[in-house]
Amino acid sequence: MSNDCTRTLKEIGLKVTPQRQAILRLLDGNKSHPSADNIYSEILKEYPAISFATVYNTLSKLGNSGKIQELDIDPRRKRFDPCTVPHAHFYCRACGNVFDVVCNVSFPGSMDDMKAVEEHQVDTIHLNFKGLCKDCAQKQ
Repeated sequence: MSNDCTRTLKEIGLKVTPQRQAILRLLDGNKSHPSADNIYSEILKEYPAISFATVYNTLSKLGNSGKIQELDIDPRRKRFDPCTVPHAHFYCRACGNVFDVVCNVSFPGSMDDMKAVEEHQVDTIHLNFKGLCKDCAQKQ
């Protein structure tokens, strides 16, 4: 993973630092869709001198380069998903968790497969569901 982190950081034009590598390791395979605050809190345990700006700027650069997805599903904060394959998300309005969901809506295999929708140029696709997750729905 360390070589992958180094390569990713160099590809997007960031200096390779242990803190940035830790951000990438934390994201690798992470399905909790953490916010910048969540990531900062975790990285702070290992690197107490890291700044929130370093975390946020690294996430922003990763998002802009297509290495991670920036999710606007949470009304309170941006969330991040290391899985860049098009897929849907569900946001629970009670507990605030974000889940990957499988639905019957079909996505193109890649953006190259879908050049336009009704003559509009497509850059990104986001399908978001909001409501109560199964655990919160059972509590009500």
